[in-house]
Amino acid sequence: MPPSSLPVSDHCDGRRFFNPSSILPASPQRRRVGVGEILRWQWRRRRLPTWPTPPVPAPAGDPQALPAPGTAHVTFIGHSTFLLRLPRADGTALTVLTDPVFSDRCSPVRWAGPRRVLPPGRSLDALPRVDVVLVSHCHYDHLDLPSLAALGRRDAPLFITAPGNARHIRKAGVRAIVECDWWQHHDVGGMRVTATPARHGSARTPFDANRALWCGFDIRPAGNGASPSVFFAGDSGHGRHWAQIGARLGAPDIALLPVGAYDPRFLMEPVHVTPEEAVAAMIDLDAGLAVGMHYGTFRLTDEPYDEPLRRLAAARAAAGLAAERFVGLGHGECRVMTPRRPERRGPARQDLARQDASG
Repeated sequence: MPPSSLPVSDHCDGRRFFNPSSILPASPQRRRVGVGEILRWQWRRRRLPTWPTPPVPAPAGDPQALPAPGTAHVTFIGHSTFLLRLPRADGTALTVLTDPVFSDRCSPVRWAGPRRVLPPGRSLDALPRVDVVLVSHCHYDHLDLPSLAALGRRDAPLFITAPGNARHIRKAGVRAIVECDWWQHHDVGGMRVTATPARHGSARTPFDANRALWCGFDIRPAGNGASPSVFFAGDSGHGRHWAQIGARLGAPDIALLPVGAYDPRFLMEPVHVTPEEAVAAMIDLDAGLAVGMHYGTFRLTDEPYDEPLRRLAAARAAAGLAAERFVGLGHGECRVMTPRRPERRGPARQDLARQDASG
């Protein structure tokens, strides 16, 4: 059963979590979406063309390699699953896995629900031992019990998540779980992991809406460390929290930001960003580099398969950002990322946030 008492705060009333006004955009689009609208949308989706199965070249890079000081190895598994190898002062690496989903479907059942267009870019067997697993929230495309159970059996990692999610994760048979509310942190392996605000929601059944919190994660050395800082956004709509995170914790060297699952906007605007909003988020965070995610793996919404990266390229150019500043990795690609802090050029932040071109 869902917990009857939760920590009361500016984003929780003791029974359910909510998105406080402090993180919403200055002029949020507020309107109730009726059940009839949702049903009509679901009916129209039946006529959408199926996504193609794109050719997948052999993945580049070596996820087993140790990162050099000042670099991070970032491997894109698919959707919101990344393997991060972060260097430590003793010459070893902390290995972090974000929102691991290796299953064929993101669904409570194996015979229905969104199915992968592509298999995981790297199998679990091909990955090094995982030290820490970050779970941003409990939606099925981010919290996959079979994947968590397999990781628990193989590596016995530490799981870090937001309040209300441990009860779900325990169903995978794991017990090493730390819950951190927004702005709370946990130190592990010389790194500090801080849960950060996000604009989203949660549910795994029709009866537990917003009984568990959603978050992003900031990862940076707890002291004088050798690793760049990495921000993992989880799932989020656009809002003022991006600038709050950068101001409170410091600009991340690398930001992993969602760029897909945004259409139709009447339904997705509160919970998922467009590519244009992702560029605005990068600028608000003052991130050195950014990597796109949450696209091209499961068909959750209406946009064409290749649209998120096309729109990202256009938004990046409009912001005056070099192509290498905000990238999409190849499926299974492991890239060595060396952050730098170039001077920004382009439109003001508020202008970028309003950009939402249709293609």
